[in-house]
Order: sequence, then C-alpha cells, then structure tokens
Amino acid sequence: MVKPAKTLPPEIHPWLDLLNNQHDEMLARTIELAEINSGSLNRDGVNQVLEKLLQLTSGLSTDHERIPVKPWEVVNDSGEIIQHPLGDALRIRKRPEAPLQVFLCGHMDTVFPKDSPFQKVRWLDDHTINGPGVTDLKGGILVMLKALEVLEQSPWAEQIGWEILFNPDEEIGSPGSAPLIQEAAQRVHLGMIFEPCFPDGNLAGQRKGSGNFTVVSDGKAAHAGREHHLGRNAIRALCDFVSAMDDLNGQRPGITFNPGYIHGGGPTNIVPDRCIHKFNIRLEQPDDEQWCLQKLNGIIDSINQRDGIQLALHGGFTRKPKVLSPANEQLLSLAKNIGHELGIPLEIKPTGGCCDGNNLASAGIPNIDTLGVQGGAIHSDQEYLNVKSLVPRARLSAALLLSLAHASAQGDGFNWLKQKGCKSRVV
Repeated sequence: MVKPAKTLPPEIHPWLDLLNNQHDEMLARTIELAEINSGSLNRDGVNQVLEKLLQLTSGLSTDHERIPVKPWEVVNDSGEIIQHPLGDALRIRKRPEAPLQVFLCGHMDTVFPKDSPFQKVRWLDDHTINGPGVTDLKGGILVMLKALEVLEQSPWAEQIGWEILFNPDEEIGSPGSAPLIQEAAQRVHLGMIFEPCFPDGNLAGQRKGSGNFTVVSDGKAAHAGREHHLGRNAIRALCDFVSAMDDLNGQRPGITFNPGYIHGGGPTNIVPDRCIHKFNIRLEQPDDEQWCLQKLNGIIDSINQRDGIQLALHGGFTRKPKVLSPANEQLLSLAKNIGHELGIPLEIKPTGGCCDGNNLASAGIPNIDTLGVQGGAIHSDQEYLNVKSLVPRARLSAALLLSLAHASAQGDGFNWLKQKGCKSRVV
C-alpha cells in the first residue's frame, strides 16, 4: 500500500497561489447567494439559487442536469400526511472515465423560511459577516467551486473525474435527494462535502445517526362536565408515551431521545380526541436502530391496550451513523497532513450532528464532510462567517484534489480507497 505523502509536492504550491486573489470574488458571491431566501420549503427560492449556480459553474463543465426530487411527506398538526414540494437538485459531472472519481456535495437550502425576518447580510466587524446561510452553506459552495477551478487549470486535471450534487433539502434530512447520493456512491471513490467546519476550524469525523418520528394519539371526544367518563383523553395517552420514551435515555450508550413538539386539544370543556408529538433520536451504531424501534413499539403496544386509545408511529431513521472506516481514517489523515503543510492545523472531532456525509458513508464511500468555511451560530439569526477563512479553506480543498491527482499521475495510487463499497475502478 502506498501511503499518502506527509507534505505536498513542491510543484503543487504555485497552483494553490492562484487562489490568493480570489477573496473579494468569493465574498461577493457568498453574500449574493445568502440574500436569496432558500428555506427548505421555499421551492422558488431554492430554484433561484440553482439558477445562480448554473451561471457560476458554466465554465467548469457542460454536463449539467437539473433533477426534480420527490415531495417531502410530513404529518401535520391535524395528524394528516401532507406533501411539501421541494426545489430541484443540480448535478454537474466532468470526466466520468477518469481513474479516480470524486463526489462533491453542498446544499442550497437553509433553515430560514420565506417569511423569516432574517434575510440580509451585515458586517459585524472587519472580518465577520452575519447572514442567513453565509456559513451553512453558501460560503462552502464558493470554497468548492474555487477548489475545482484550480484543479481544472492544473496539469493533473485529467486524473480526476468529479461530480457535484447541489441538493435542495439537506436541512430537512435530504428526503428527496438521498437517492441521488446513493446513486452517486455507485460511481465514486471518495467524497468531499462542504458543510462548515467547527468554529475553531477543525473537521468532523464520526457522526451520530438520526431519526425523526411523529406519534399520532387518537382518543374519544366527550363533554368534560356531563360525560367525562365517556371520553378517552388523547393528551394523557400521549403524555404517557412521552414519559416512557424519555425514560429510555441512559439505557443504551450513545442513544438520546428528544421530545421536541406537542400539539393537541382545544376548548377545556372537551375531552381531547387527538394529539400529535414529534421527536428525534440520535445514535452511534447502526444496530441501535432496531433496539430503538423495539422499545418504541413496545410502549405503543402497551398504551394501545387501553380502551378507546390508538397511538400510531410515523417516520423513521433518515441518516445512519457515520462510523469511520479505515479508508475514511486515511482520508482524514491526508487532510490533516495537507492542513499542516498549509499552516492550517486540523484535528478530527466526533459530533452528534448529521449531514450528507452520513448518507455517503453508509453507502461505503469515505468522505470529509466539513470542508466548508469557518464560522458559527448556524441555524440561528446569529449565524456568522469569518470571511478570512474563504481562501484558506479553498486552498485546503484544492490541495487535497491536487495531491490525489498528482499521485495518480505519478503512478502512486491511493490503494486505501479500494475498500468495500468503492467500485471496480482502478485507483
């Protein structure tokens, strides 16, 4: 097995210097994208971002594919399953015949809905901007594109084929785009995903898996005064479920149950006949899913023995845990070595958060999923971006691509990419 070099070949450095004058362009485009509201359910806004990305990527490849995704199915406050239409995905490909295939991913959506008051970018100080999605993930998109521009100008570009997926629904768990990630996993050897790094600049390694669920509790309405005894209280039944579910916390290492939302009832002189509860589960091991489902179904079966009460469970596990394979460890080690060479010290940290890196890893593809910009307070109106991180993070990704391409050109294949799950291409 040929191990990756601890430092970059000297002939790579001049190509990285092409990024040194790109700060203003990257910042301007980041702000432009961030000021387009692209909340996950704002289909028109997400598609407007897509149109901008078609313009920004026109010089990288002629193979652009706009892909509609399935609507997002959710249980509403009335207990009914409804569908939310989502924006389109954008897939861009280059050199599918090259010996090394790389998947790059960034999402176009944010957590801020169309009617959010958080719509504009403002400066907090000379080095920091505050705005919707500046860090998660509009800045990361520019990091990705500039790194690819450097690769395409280099003499080693022919060694790497790549495909980008800009997906419209990552912030709601990628329900529509998950099949596109699974499909890409059949063609690629490794992934680069441009979620923001940690606020201190470090990278995420192992990630927990996640499941989102809804329980609909049905009882029987009755007059709370005259015929209270004839009613069956849906709120009480659901409260018993929530209490029993919350008691599962601490029973198995690495698993957390988080009751997040309850809606139900009405006038206090009526026994409530319907109540809705939404909750999240996080777990560290794929096998933990079955344990969780067995426990939840056991609680529901017990409560459903009561006369006139019916609980129904909806939803499921949308992202499996990202457990680091040996190939993924090698890829992260390569990134650490490159970061050290570029003056960007990097550590690898586990996290309870999820992203498309979970999906790609579950398909057997090693990936680094926090190659984006440095900032913080994401998913809040305090979200900020350290604008001085734009060029260094682009240099890091460009160096990673160039080192892989250079090694391939020299005949030094990265054999650790030949793992279970990687396809039959010769690396």
